Amino acid sequence: MAAYIHRADPARFLDRRDAGRRLAAALEHLRPEQPVVIGLPRGGVPVAYEVAAALGAPIDVLVVRKLGAPVHREFGVGAIAEQDVVLVDRQSLAQLGMTPAELAPVLEEERHELSRRVREYRADRVPVPVQGRTVIVVDDGVATGNTAVAAAEALRRRGAARVVLGVPVGPPGVGARLSPSFDEVICAESPEDFFAVGAYYEHFDQTSDAEVERLLRAGADGGGAADTPGAPPRQNGGLDTRRIDRRELAIHAAGTLLRADLRVPPRPAGLVLFAHGSGSSRLSPRNVQVAAALGAAGLATLLLDLLDEREAAERSNVFDIPLLGGRLVAATRAGRAELPGLPIGYFGASTGAAAALTAAAALGDEISAVVSRGGRPDLAAEHLAAVHAPTLLIVGGDDWNVLALNEEAGESLRCPHELAIVPHAGHLFEEPGALDRVAELATGWFMRYLPRARRQRAA
Repeated sequence: MAAYIHRADPARFLDRRDAGRRLAAALEHLRPEQPVVIGLPRGGVPVAYEVAAALGAPIDVLVVRKLGAPVHREFGVGAIAEQDVVLVDRQSLAQLGMTPAELAPVLEEERHELSRRVREYRADRVPVPVQGRTVIVVDDGVATGNTAVAAAEALRRRGAARVVLGVPVGPPGVGARLSPSFDEVICAESPEDFFAVGAYYEHFDQTSDAEVERLLRAGADGGGAADTPGAPPRQNGGLDTRRIDRRELAIHAAGTLLRADLRVPPRPAGLVLFAHGSGSSRLSPRNVQVAAALGAAGLATLLLDLLDEREAAERSNVFDIPLLGGRLVAATRAGRAELPGLPIGYFGASTGAAAALTAAAALGDEISAVVSRGGRPDLAAEHLAAVHAPTLLIVGGDDWNVLALNEEAGESLRCPHELAIVPHAGHLFEEPGALDRVAELATGWFMRYLPRARRQRAA
């Protein structure tokens, strides 16, 4: 089920990880084929990691190198890849008045660099087998397509049955132009004014060798790895759910003991606290489902009851936003004590969204992102202008009254914010696929802002 997100510039990506998550949605139809995801280093690997994680697929690299003209190295005249693949664009050479022999020094230099990177990235790891498999080649974008074509040839020499190219951005007509080399070409964005891949990213810093190695290790550890024979079942984007550490917490808040469930995946990128709505609890199947998706993406989650059993019996308490917001602040302190150093996010549903926004306003820059599902931000109206954390408001398309309240609340927010509408969904998102879309949107939002906050604090 699709959702329409109001964005000022829908053709731009925040960074490569954001691009990978958005590209993964366009590649979802390949999941039944149990594909292998191949990232082209360096810049394609962060994109490929997100695709592999979303599809529950194994990830590997295939090293390719552009052959730049000796007189202008940024001008590509061919590419080389593993499996001794050498492709030379003779037409481009002719335009430059060059012969293949004059390209020989560049070819030798790039072969040396290709060998170095193969040793650096793969070390003693055996390449993921592709014989008879569908393989998705992923890069951060495509311009000439020379390196992608070289990668496709190398994979066919390894025995790949189908080779698909997946890129976040490329020029118009790229699919038709590269179709002779690929069984399918998926390009998420093809802007008419395309002129350079990096122009469509807000952050396009160079990817380091260390980052490539880290992501490959993470993928091998389960972040993007597919099932293997005899391995325990994997769910939620490929993470073995048995590797999530679960703890029950008792949180003291103003003389009250609050019950909470903490779930921590390996190497969490952030911590998200859940504030449920009226008539619900930390055991709400909807919140548990969203928390599972966040955990699969590498985020720790804390599901808690902001009221004890006696307090919850009083209907007026579930609308006491100052009380609930204060309890959430106390729970945030407890969560930070359990997992120090992690950026914090809030996920609020119904009246819990008002509590989340109230607490976010109180804590300022301590909170790095907020997501509201079917929320009542109007109940926190006096605090909205003080919220610093980027906020995503998710509303069902058929939840007319709440949609109007969220649109009005958006006008009061001064932080970065977006409104996502899930078509044909009601207030509880009970329609088929609706809650899956909520989980996808929430995961994308938190993974967009929480890792960024961690990097900023480390800098």
